[in-house]
Amino acid sequence: MTSPVADGGQRRTRAGRIRRLAARTGPVAALSLAGALTLGAAPASTASAASGVSRAPVTAGAGPLARFQHQRLDWKSCVLGPDDATGRELDAAGARCADVTVPLDYTRPGGRTIEVAVSRIRATDTAHRIGALLLNSGGPGGQTIGDPPWVRKAMKEVGGRYDVVGVDPRFVGRSTVLDCQWPTGTMIRGAGTGRAGFDGSVALAADLARRCRDHAGDLVPYASTRNTARDMDVIRAALGERRISYLGYSYGSYLGEVYATMFPGRTDRVVLDGVIDPARYGPRLLRGTDDAQWHALRDWADWAAAHDAAYGLGRTRDAVLAAVEQARSAAARKPLRLGEHRVDDHVLPVIVFNGLSQDNPEAFGDLARAVRDLHDAAGGRTVSPTPWLADTLRFVLTGHDSAYGSAQTAILCADGTAPRDPRTYWRDLRRAGTRDRLMVPVTDNINPCAFWDAPRERPTTVRADLPALLVNATGDPRTVYPGAEAVHRDWAGSRLVTLRDADQHAVFGVFGSSCVDDAVNAYLASGRLPGTDLTCPRP
Repeated sequence: MTSPVADGGQRRTRAGRIRRLAARTGPVAALSLAGALTLGAAPASTASAASGVSRAPVTAGAGPLARFQHQRLDWKSCVLGPDDATGRELDAAGARCADVTVPLDYTRPGGRTIEVAVSRIRATDTAHRIGALLLNSGGPGGQTIGDPPWVRKAMKEVGGRYDVVGVDPRFVGRSTVLDCQWPTGTMIRGAGTGRAGFDGSVALAADLARRCRDHAGDLVPYASTRNTARDMDVIRAALGERRISYLGYSYGSYLGEVYATMFPGRTDRVVLDGVIDPARYGPRLLRGTDDAQWHALRDWADWAAAHDAAYGLGRTRDAVLAAVEQARSAAARKPLRLGEHRVDDHVLPVIVFNGLSQDNPEAFGDLARAVRDLHDAAGGRTVSPTPWLADTLRFVLTGHDSAYGSAQTAILCADGTAPRDPRTYWRDLRRAGTRDRLMVPVTDNINPCAFWDAPRERPTTVRADLPALLVNATGDPRTVYPGAEAVHRDWAGSRLVTLRDADQHAVFGVFGSSCVDDAVNAYLASGRLPGTDLTCPRP
């Protein structure tokens, strides 16, 4: 996952728009196929552009999907109402939005249909137009429709040569929604303390799965990455493109791997940022990432210690980590009161986990203030949570973002099987013992996929001959660096751009590394991968 705790979307920074399968940057969230240099189809005619309606040229053959591949897209304002900040930003950037109709079940294309929402900023340098660049910013379950403006800006001059297209995947955001009516926005919880705590996690996971069967059972079986990839190919055809370029962050890297495998020859230039190793992808994707989480936590503790005057957590790394542990152990004894919420040892580790994906002073400060609030509450003080913590608590402890967690979980559970016996998870947790009461209880805990119906399709065996531009930070706590190295080893035609010494999830256009950004943009402009791998220092 990029991060199963979701991106609240409250933060308006670039980083705040990248959805991570284990933790969003606002509240909690969750995660390149370079190809031939064939250009995309020519731009739509002036008449079509003026009318706001485009018709795909004949790039798809006749067949059961022809009516979807040749559908007319009605491009219009992206603003849905007076409070739609995302729509206003899109309109201000020159984007237009449309709904693409796709089959709910691709084995029955004549049956029920759903809508997939897309946004597009057209190429301005039409004389040198390359084609369409589709985006996915991770999750799974993250909204991407609002991303074209900041991605276009990150692309600099080359951005004008692409139609930059944001897609809310099926069941996400502005697309047909899958909502299991959960009392939380995420399936992720800590395992708690002892067997009683773990049994509580089992009960919650089973209840969340039951709610999905009861409230969204007609949609859940079709929420797979393979179906999302099929939707992408319908979008490609409806846009009139023979090939698409692709930029996928985190889980979006896995989606790109699956799309290029299922539809060979239909990708041009593709960048995978925050690379998921397909051999490790599945409902337990976070398992084994605890070392990376601790590395990021220790680096944050160093920063917090250096800013003790501002946050008061201690002047050394050990003192800051002791403050975290004091809050955790207090929550294990009795839930901490923060405003209208109660935080126990199932929730507190998720808060810390959620704070570790962006390596910058703003994100570090958010987590430091949150730990200060938790520590104060553990000491019996009355606490009104600071904004980031308040957003995270609302995400984890209310149903405000139920649809996010519902879609994310449905996709993960449809993409692979999880162990059904709770004893499997309990054994994993017991192996960690008392050495780790913070991260392993999150990364190795049970989730609703243990109680899910079996997937309808087998996982995709990702092809091994994909040329790709891969981007990863060495300290990425979500899509860990060894995963990017493994994919690079398997793909002889790939190149790996490494950002060193950063605990950063999602780099291009987000972290502020001109070395990384220039390498990606050079590839998007020329279609030529770098001659060798590239290592970029931390700015």
